[in-house]
Amino acid sequence: MKICAVICEYNPFHNGHAYQLARIRMMSGCDRVVCLMSGGFTQRGEAAVFDKYTRARHAVLGGADAVLELPAAFASAPAELFARGAVHILASIPEVKVLAFGCESGTADTFMAAAQASLREDKQFKTALKEHMQDGTSYAKARTEAILAVNADIDEALLTAPNNMLGVEYCRAILAENADMVPLPIVRVGGGYADAALYKDFSSATALRGILGEKTARARRALKNNLPGYVYADALSFAAVPYGAAAMCALAASTAEQVAATPDCSEGLENRLRTMLRTNPSYDALIEKSLSKRYTRSRIKRILLQNFLGIRLKDVRTYAEAPLYCRTLAVRAGDEELLSAIGAGKFPLIARKSDLPLLKKEALGCFTLDTHANALYSVLAGVPLADCETLFI
Repeated sequence: MKICAVICEYNPFHNGHAYQLARIRMMSGCDRVVCLMSGGFTQRGEAAVFDKYTRARHAVLGGADAVLELPAAFASAPAELFARGAVHILASIPEVKVLAFGCESGTADTFMAAAQASLREDKQFKTALKEHMQDGTSYAKARTEAILAVNADIDEALLTAPNNMLGVEYCRAILAENADMVPLPIVRVGGGYADAALYKDFSSATALRGILGEKTARARRALKNNLPGYVYADALSFAAVPYGAAAMCALAASTAEQVAATPDCSEGLENRLRTMLRTNPSYDALIEKSLSKRYTRSRIKRILLQNFLGIRLKDVRTYAEAPLYCRTLAVRAGDEELLSAIGAGKFPLIARKSDLPLLKKEALGCFTLDTHANALYSVLAGVPLADCETLFI
């Protein structure tokens, strides 16, 4: 069996995602498509619009053969750790030979070349990096500018367009893991990564999240045109998860040392956030006041989420190197062959609670964090969410 993997959030699953899965079937030459999907919280530092089991069901109905959960430690991490953790899990399954991802441009060869160039941190690169950070530029942006400065043959779009940037991180992770898989970039259709405009039938997840919950005819029409029917049916009863206030309570209850230990926090930002909390007690106001050239909106939101979930950088780095697990959320009914293939990998298959004794020390710590995140999402959403079960669809 040959498996193509997709690292995703499906927040929410829309026509563009269904298109991507169909293209993967045509282009990958693989027998199965397995998605590794974030749980209740996402890499943007937000609560997902639907719980993980609902989104996993949408994915299988939309063309996936199985959905595994990307551990919360990686799902809320900056791009490098997000990609590294995801590929670490996928590389444990021998049958995963292809990693597909959406992109704005580029080929498998150009992505791998950009990834290889970005891993070469010689003296020339370090000098360029230092120069670009002197004016307060964020590390991620300064690193990109330094790579381009010393590698004139790299297409700038590969390191600056949002989906391309994540694609390069996936390829860096493939190289770091020495994984036996090849990238399969698939050009996006319709709205771009952060495009808030509504299109006829291929709007971005950003645009669709912006109108979820609206009761206007315009919003319902747009959702109906852009979401598969089974997602639209759930969207009609959408209720926003009141996460922002909870994140602020967690910040107020945390020490500076606890905030400083989160993966995205550095340079004393923990003190700035806690000081600003006194005069900006609302979630949105605190974020707006914390923005700078070095600290983007997404980074501030991730710090707040990482603190809310109790995620520590040292733990994430440990998990990215340790034997973990493959945790199923949803599987196409009757596909025992696929379950066997996943279960035959280096990491144990966790499909039910009775599988938990298979977890080693680091894996158990990572899994406990997932359980904690699931419980918090359940409380915020006001709905009971069973944990450690698999949907067969």
